Amino acid sequence: MAARFADIPFLRVPVGEDAHRWRTFPGERTLVVAARTLTSTIRVLEVLPALLRGDARVTVVFAHDPGSAFSDGAIDLLHDAGCRVMPWEQLPRIEPDLIISASEHIDLPTGRCPVLVLPHGVGFQKYVPDSRAPRERLSGVVPDELLEAGRAWLAVSHPEQERQLATAHPKTAGRTLLVGDPCLDELLVSEDRREGYRAALGVQDNQRLVMVSSTWGPTSLIARNPGLPARLLGQLPSDTHRVGLILHPNVWSAHGAWHIRTLQAAALDAGLLLMPPVHDWRPALVAADAVIGDHGSVTLYGAALGRPTALATHGSEAVPGTASADLARIAPRIDPEGGLLAQVDGVMQDHADHRHDPYADVVARAFELPGTALARLREAVYELLRLSLPPTDAPRPLALAAPADPSAPVTSWVVGTRLGGTEATTPGRLTIGVSRFPSSVGRERPETERSFWHLAVEPAEERDRHLTESASVLLGSTPAPDPAAALHWGLATLARWPGSLLAANGVSSGACLVSLRDGSAVEVAAPGAPDAPDAPGAFVDPALAASVVYACLRAGIPPYGIDVNLRLDGAADGDRATRLRLRPRTP
Repeated sequence: MAARFADIPFLRVPVGEDAHRWRTFPGERTLVVAARTLTSTIRVLEVLPALLRGDARVTVVFAHDPGSAFSDGAIDLLHDAGCRVMPWEQLPRIEPDLIISASEHIDLPTGRCPVLVLPHGVGFQKYVPDSRAPRERLSGVVPDELLEAGRAWLAVSHPEQERQLATAHPKTAGRTLLVGDPCLDELLVSEDRREGYRAALGVQDNQRLVMVSSTWGPTSLIARNPGLPARLLGQLPSDTHRVGLILHPNVWSAHGAWHIRTLQAAALDAGLLLMPPVHDWRPALVAADAVIGDHGSVTLYGAALGRPTALATHGSEAVPGTASADLARIAPRIDPEGGLLAQVDGVMQDHADHRHDPYADVVARAFELPGTALARLREAVYELLRLSLPPTDAPRPLALAAPADPSAPVTSWVVGTRLGGTEATTPGRLTIGVSRFPSSVGRERPETERSFWHLAVEPAEERDRHLTESASVLLGSTPAPDPAAALHWGLATLARWPGSLLAANGVSSGACLVSLRDGSAVEVAAPGAPDAPDAPGAFVDPALAASVVYACLRAGIPPYGIDVNLRLDGAADGDRATRLRLRPRTP
């Protein structure tokens, strides 16, 4: 059946022996993109449009090789991009002028046309299983027959890679093209949009985004420490930190989104930014404040961006002498089972204390002449096509589009409060520290005379009724138009959930009204500037306001007519406090 369909003319457009009868654009050269894995397909689709922009002389057709363990998702990506996909079986029946692929392990038919292989990561830094034999091979190196025939060209990002390749695989000598790294170029040119990316991901100004990065395989971070994202979310206070996860496309292709999301269910409920494998991981990396990774390329990209970078693992399949191996030698290690807040803060502080970028030398050995990769790659492609360059300007890296926020809203928290210092006994000078953790990953710690824990829930949004029934604090999901409406909501909510101690809802003015079980209420507001104390202050988060009132009640301090210094535990500016004024509100 497949052979009969291959003979139908429309399956041969825009290539084939009689394609000229059907196609609209004649073209002078035919370029075939060999798409095999999801990873390699992503990389080609990211760079090819800029290389061939506006040039009708080149006819492009994609050929999909379904023979890889990681091919799942590749054909869907091609169709979503509107690519003309040719059956792999048809490839031997045409004579393209150039074949481009970012997958080196392809079974190409015999012929004379050159084959340009783009890296789908940083260099040739990993040994991977060989699907043709029970052994390992160097990632990025094409079969020997293509090298021996003089057809294959391997694109590299630095002259050091040429030397490493020649040492590890002598047949690659003379078969490399130095073009740079177009992915890094886009990351670097996007740095000035970092704040926009953070806003698109829902990261607040006072939050630090910790990005976890994992390659694929049994020694990768996600294989050895699948619970690390959840542990980070359970130890880094949510008011001061966000956590993201970037997984190699091979993980998505081999195991599927359903399995990944099931494995990371607790972390996803806690607001994990699980970045999809196509495109959005790149602006998310730019948005990061720190990177925890392994021997994958994304970890090295993070270091190249100057982000504080640490390793949670480094697999044995990493190639010695490469930039990735050098990074592993100098980067700090994270103990996934240890205290993660102190470790993350330590990595960031140590990085800030350096007078120069500690990874600069490693990055310099991995990437040459940043910003020029697309221009050099276009020159290589047109030389292999035996065409003159188009009269248009050389392509330049463009800033990345803002990512979509993949996180789910958090609707319940385990909240810790502590009364700090001597101010705890001084009326009007009370200091309260608050740390919140999503309930799916958080846990209560032992209490003391000055530290307390409680469960806070948004009853209108929380789907687990048991959590709502167990909550000490209930939170409104939308601000009330005025204090009277907020009070009405609070009393009605407490009546519905008799196990709770208090209910808090914001008011459109920016203040918060906290209703107590005895029918009284507390208005929590951020006072204005010292010269205008009665002026409207900043917005008060109902969850934080409720935590302050809860701590007062647990400590036996009447929450009326006092000022409180609120501190967020885990904040980078730990000495800064927000002043809150608590006063009674008459029902």
